[in-house]
Parts: sequence; C-alpha cells; structure tokens
Amino acid sequence: MECKLFCTKKSMSVSEIVCLGKTMSNSFDRWTGGGSNGVELARQFCSCRGVSLKASYSTTRKSKSSMEWIGQNKFAVESNSTNWIIGTNGVISSSSLGECYLLDATEDNYEGIIVDPERLPSNPNTFASRLQSSLASWISKGKKGIWLKLPVERSELVPIAVKEGFQYHHAEREYIMMTYWIPQEPSMLPANATHQVGVGGFVINDNNEVLVVQEKHCTPACAGLWKLPTGFILESEEIFTGVVREVKEETGIDTEFVEVVAFRHALRVAFEKSDLLFICMLRPLSTQIKVDDLEIKDAKWMPLTEFLKQPHIRGDRMFKKIIDICIARLGKRYCGLSSHRVTSKFDGKSSTLYYNVVEPEDNCPGS
Repeated sequence: MECKLFCTKKSMSVSEIVCLGKTMSNSFDRWTGGGSNGVELARQFCSCRGVSLKASYSTTRKSKSSMEWIGQNKFAVESNSTNWIIGTNGVISSSSLGECYLLDATEDNYEGIIVDPERLPSNPNTFASRLQSSLASWISKGKKGIWLKLPVERSELVPIAVKEGFQYHHAEREYIMMTYWIPQEPSMLPANATHQVGVGGFVINDNNEVLVVQEKHCTPACAGLWKLPTGFILESEEIFTGVVREVKEETGIDTEFVEVVAFRHALRVAFEKSDLLFICMLRPLSTQIKVDDLEIKDAKWMPLTEFLKQPHIRGDRMFKKIIDICIARLGKRYCGLSSHRVTSKFDGKSSTLYYNVVEPEDNCPGS
C-alpha cells in the first residue's frame, strides 16, 4: 500500500510533523473499506502542524481512497462508494463527506445562512478551507445573505473572511459581524443601526417647579444653562423605562412616566448616525435631589417662569416649542402618547405602542 501526504507548505522540518496516535484500537487496525475497495489504514498517522492532513491510499487493485483530518480526533475517509468518519479511538461511522468540510450554520427565514459563532474551527487554516467549501455549497443551493459573527477573541479570522469577500456590517464590544451577499444584484441585507435614541424628562411638581440640571461637560455656548435631564436609552430598554432611569441617575428623583409629548429627529449627529430624542412628561414621586457627580454639575427645582426666562430657552425655537407643548399638556390643551402593551400576530411578541386615547369626559387621560 502506498501512502502520500500533501501539506500546504512547500517544505517542512521533521519537528513540524506530529504523529497522531500509535495506540489505535484493534477495530481501527482491522478496518477495511470492504469489497473491492480494500482500504487498510496503518496504526500511525502524521499531520503537518497548522495545516490539514490529506493522504491518498492505493491498494494493489489500484482503487483509491482519500483521507483528511477534520478535527476532534477524527479522520474523514472517502472510498469509491462509501464515505466514512473514523475516530482515533477506532470508532467508525459512515457519513456524507461533504458535510465534514462545511461550517456549522443554520438557515434564516430569508433564504440566508447564519454561521454558528460557537462552533468555528480552532485552526485558521481549517476555517479558511471550510469557509471556501461552505460558500461553494451555499451558492449551489441558491442561498442569499450570509451572516458571520466572529467573537473578538477570534479576530484572526477577520482577514480570512475579508479575502473571501465578506464585508464589515457592525462591531460590538464582544464581536464583529460580517456579511456576504451571494446574488448578483444589490444586497437586500438590512444595514447596521442608523439611529441613536435619546430621552428627555419634563418633571414638574405641585409648586410649578421644573426639575433641571447643569451638565459638567458641554459646549461653551451652553455653559450655565439649566436644562431638562436627558440621556440615551440602553440596548433592549423601553423609552418609558429609560427616561425614568435617566432622571433617577442624574438627579436622584423617582418619577412615573405619563406620556411622550414630542420627539425630535436630527440627521448625522454622531459618526454619521441620526438621533431621535423623545421628550417625556413624568410625574415626580420624590423631592430630595441627589446629583450624579460623574455627569451633572448641579440639579435643582426651578420655578417654571424662571426656567422660561433663560436666554437659551427664549432664543432657541426648538426648546421654546418643547416647553410650550409641555405647558399645553399641563393645561389639558394637548394630548401626548401614552404607552400600551400590544402583541402582534406577525411575530407573536409583546411590544409597546405609543398613542393617545381621547375620552369625552377627559381630553387627556392620566393628567
């Protein structure tokens, strides 16, 4: 029997060849492909460090079988008519050999593929080989978009994916998301998030005083400005819970969400991302202020009339309009959007819908 090893390196030292197990079980030693295929496997196999091992076996009948190391202490062996997976412990099972060379993945609802980030090959060379095989398979099956999520600790795989045509989609602290669009047409994959979402809280007490703050870090033009508490909502956080949290963090005041009274949409605010700011009316549940020293310079209850006299408020059309809306809401001349939990039959998930309900006896419920 003749054995030939093929490695991707042109040359290698003896130290680069690692023997993979001299203690195969008897069942492994005696295994043959059966019939005329007549494949016998020796007790000892060698692999090139850092590359896949391939071997071609030929018997006196000139039949051929090929073998490749596929990880997890297993070899894939292909005879003329049968495909086999052979463990170094001697366990033998038949399998579709093509599946051994594909990345673990699932199909999405849009004829696309989502690669399993938890089952990526540990060896970059193996990843490169399986990525190529997988792409060929997905293309042949008419798949469309491919989603490849690479954990940050596997960042060495990014150049390999880029070389195969994957593009950056977005990055988070824990991972990098890459995509590949197969059809020869404009990509239909959704873009990365285009907006950041902020909230502002209009909190007024029974003494007609507004809860206001001065920020530690602001532009020189806004120095000394008393403004409404604002901030960004967190990932997977509701607008109505986010604004209550922000007011609590900045001022120490507990509040209850009443309504969204207005929202502002601004384009290209930070890193070409647009900004949505939801102004919410809140009802105070406490009075004692405790300032957040990291972000806030000072906070206080300010008479509404004094708040409106500030040059920045009087001179800014948007700020003036926001306060006018809030005052109109206090006088029940304007209705905002209250939160309502609804479930859609499209996905079966519960979500929040904001809308107003006008009743004949009360123009603005929840006042």
